[in-house]
Amino acid sequence: MNSGRNGARVCSHAQRSNRQNQTHTQARGRFAIRSAVVVCSFMVLAGCSSIKAPVPTDPDALADYKQANDPYEPLNRKIFTVTMKVDKWVLHPVAKAYVWSVPHPVRNAIGNMITTMNEPSVFFNDVGAGKPRLAGDAFVRWCINMSAGLGGLIDVAKMAGYPHHNNDGGITMANWGIASGPYLFLPMGPSSFRDGIGYGIDQGLSPWNYVPRGYGLVSFNWAYNMMGIVHSRSEHLDDLDALQRDALDPYATIRSAYQQQRKAQAEAIKNDHRATVPLWYHVKNRQQG
Repeated sequence: MNSGRNGARVCSHAQRSNRQNQTHTQARGRFAIRSAVVVCSFMVLAGCSSIKAPVPTDPDALADYKQANDPYEPLNRKIFTVTMKVDKWVLHPVAKAYVWSVPHPVRNAIGNMITTMNEPSVFFNDVGAGKPRLAGDAFVRWCINMSAGLGGLIDVAKMAGYPHHNNDGGITMANWGIASGPYLFLPMGPSSFRDGIGYGIDQGLSPWNYVPRGYGLVSFNWAYNMMGIVHSRSEHLDDLDALQRDALDPYATIRSAYQQQRKAQAEAIKNDHRATVPLWYHVKNRQQG
């Protein structure tokens, strides 16, 4: 009898250990799945050097080639074509149904929540970029919106003078002086070698990829990510439709717009030289002195 009870306790302990291991494994697995797309894309590029665009010999064409920074254009265009077909038959209809069925105030609240949920990643990148004032703003936004903003549904922080700013792993590395590397078009959209690595870093920095099992947090994390994709697509329904309809070369237009946007975002972070403490604090001290 004692042997049977001891055996039952051992089995119970083993089951608890297995559940704990599964929890940690699942957290690591979610991060691995998100990063696998980037890693696999780099492996494909590394193993398919023959699909690189030939370097032009004409001086004018060579200048355009260098400016585009797109040596893997043949492969990128193929991925772009497939992505646009998936968007046409899957993502675009879903996003359109989302806009039709969900009132604008509700969509706006969802957008606020998605932005707030990303603030921890922005905060860590601000710290990595050596911008303590921006990091403080991101931290304050998180605290205010998660409490007074009802979990981020209302952007109270913006009303209080703390607007959202963009920062991610790619922008942080740009501020370290790391070059973007060749342009890439991945299944998730336009990117580059640097931004692809930065995407993997951001996934590692996001606390939502390490939520424990139970309490519905895992389901919330997946729903949050899927909703983020649909919501982001819904915000550009008309823009992308007009681009595909009117642009002579939608691929080149998206590439140029992406590269200019990333450069502007990196410059905005680099040129933010505000003091660590708010301006009103300095003004108050000067008046008291």
